[in-house]
Amino acid sequence: MSADDLKRAAAARAAELVTDGMRLGLGTGSTARHFVAVLGEKVRGGLKVVGVPTSEATRQQALAEGVPLTTLDETPELDLTVDGADELDDQLRLIKGGGGAHLREKIVAAASKRMIVIADGTKRVDCLGKFPLPIEVVAFGLGATRLAVARAIEAAGASGELRLRTAAGGEPFITDSGHHILDAHLNRIDAPEALAATLAAVPGVVEHGLFIGLATGAILATDNGLVELGSL
Repeated sequence: MSADDLKRAAAARAAELVTDGMRLGLGTGSTARHFVAVLGEKVRGGLKVVGVPTSEATRQQALAEGVPLTTLDETPELDLTVDGADELDDQLRLIKGGGGAHLREKIVAAASKRMIVIADGTKRVDCLGKFPLPIEVVAFGLGATRLAVARAIEAAGASGELRLRTAAGGEPFITDSGHHILDAHLNRIDAPEALAATLAAVPGVVEHGLFIGLATGAILATDNGLVELGSL
């Protein structure tokens, strides 16, 4: 199977967890797109659900697939979120935000009873950090915030380069919520909980890409088949 076929297999397995009447968080990214596509097929077959998209891209796809949508204002408690990850370890700690949607993704995941991660097996790591950690920040006072973020990273026992994410043309990347992203190239994060806490305390930081205590299970697509972690 190709990598894309494996992702779709993981998405199809996650879709088996969806039952009539569920309120769903719809993730963002290449693997999550497969889930929304499979979900659309089930909806067209008669499945009754509503979804909260975690990005404008997911919202547009869900509408095209015919998946009914709601908001967290209308539906503040969700049954299940299915989303991807840029990295995850065996404790189901994640790095997310490669696509810049981690703020909304975290809000939706926190509103859900369960969060299931679907990803290809290469995203599973022994230690988080090889994938750059996205840190969403407001534009005002960016220089001061950047310095404070660097100090917070050092205080948590990590180190590395902070880079302002740019879009095509070299302009700063702007998230769906209108913020910038600092990508922390740390190589390894030995104390994810400590780093999450120090970053959260920095004024100007809107959200970071460490998802800790949110994922309840994972479905990983590997060359040897699907691997399930945690509780689905």
